[in-house]
Amino acid sequence: MKMKTLTIELPDSGNLQEVKMQLAAQLFEKAILSSGQAADLAGISKREFIENVGKYGISIFGETPEDIEKIINE
Repeated sequence: MKMKTLTIELPDSGNLQEVKMQLAAQLFEKAILSSGQAADLAGISKREFIENVGKYGISIFGETPEDIEKIINE
């Protein structure tokens, strides 16, 4: 798959790894990237991405936190 390049300038105080993970998580949630592609963008393994994406309020199963809460409370 051919990929496009995006350049983002951050201040030196910015946490590059955190920004990459947040961007990867959002693109994964919107189904723009697969979990493997998102992991590559974040610069981590697919397993590490899957284990950590929940910290950003994103389910690897496609449910929102609200969906999960409804399921638990039913």
